Amino acid sequence: MGLLKPDRASRLVGAATADATTAYARRQGQAFDRGHYSDFQGGVKLSAIGLGTFPGAATDAVDEVIADIIYRGVTSGLNVIDTATHYRYGRSLAAIGMGLRRAVAEGIDRQALWLMSKGGFVNFTGSAPADPKAYVEAEIIDKGLALPEECVGTHVLSGRYLRAQIDRSRDLLGVETLDAFFVDQPEVHIPVSGKAAVITKLGEVFVELERAVKEGAIRSYGVSSFHAFRVPTDDALFISLASLVALAEKAAKEVIGKERDHHFALIELPFNAVMLDGFSRFNQVTGEGGEASTLQAALLLKLYTVASHGLFKGHLAAQPVDILTQAMPRLANNAQRALQFNRSTPGLGTTLVGMSSLAHLDDVLAVARSPLLSHESYMALYHRTEN
Repeated sequence: MGLLKPDRASRLVGAATADATTAYARRQGQAFDRGHYSDFQGGVKLSAIGLGTFPGAATDAVDEVIADIIYRGVTSGLNVIDTATHYRYGRSLAAIGMGLRRAVAEGIDRQALWLMSKGGFVNFTGSAPADPKAYVEAEIIDKGLALPEECVGTHVLSGRYLRAQIDRSRDLLGVETLDAFFVDQPEVHIPVSGKAAVITKLGEVFVELERAVKEGAIRSYGVSSFHAFRVPTDDALFISLASLVALAEKAAKEVIGKERDHHFALIELPFNAVMLDGFSRFNQVTGEGGEASTLQAALLLKLYTVASHGLFKGHLAAQPVDILTQAMPRLANNAQRALQFNRSTPGLGTTLVGMSSLAHLDDVLAVARSPLLSHESYMALYHRTEN
């Protein structure tokens, strides 16, 4: 396929805007239910299902499929794309770039699309090295991108390294600006460094991310977590959303002088029909002193919520959940019902679906064009589970 890094002069410029995303949503006409687009800050419209790019072997054939999925997805009403510097050893980034350029060449506005990347996990090139620890020492620590204590296994919590990963994302995607960049799973450092040290380090990282916003490399940032937002409050891996907002305010005050103008705007956590903690576990404290679920607290704190593991790594596509089958008999298969459950969850902005097959995209588009469950029907699923 020849996945070449675009030169700087050919980068796509701009970032998602309210006007462009609204126009994009309107062009879809009646193809989608009214709930298909969620509102991000400033009126930006984001599709309730996003294109994930984690799955698939690191091969030319999968590169071509991902490029086709991106092209077809963004020309069919899905304007959220998620990736990370380490996905498929960086090949996902380049494949997305190919699909984006095809779509833009056919009239899709870059400013109608929302591009998210992540950093933290080490981005090996081509394949994993025989000695990952030696690689981290030679390529990250010795080059001044991180201190030894900022590295845990193949995860690095360093502002310098994360900034390098932002630039790697921009280079391989072929874009001037990322709409959002996530610090991916910072909680992996807690068992080694302790929570207090990790929170301090996140504050330093947020300063670097505020600088990246100021310089136009990214427009916003967030934290993506597997455990931290789902576990009970007294779990060692728990991280409070309010504490992250406080870190962002402090970082913004240092970089731009106005703490309320911080750019910490998103969180990501696993959520699906069998991983319900984000909605059902009241583990967060709101600004008013009350308790709330992560999804509720995010709304109160004006944070957009993205769901990963929408199909539980494919298990929800392969195995039926009886209560979903009974509630949504008109949908064609298990995957569609699982995605419809997520789309209908109050407070959830976008659900990501990792795909490396065009047939999977057909399922995604089919459910995206279906009416959402009513609030009453959705909440009834929980009541029926409890009884």
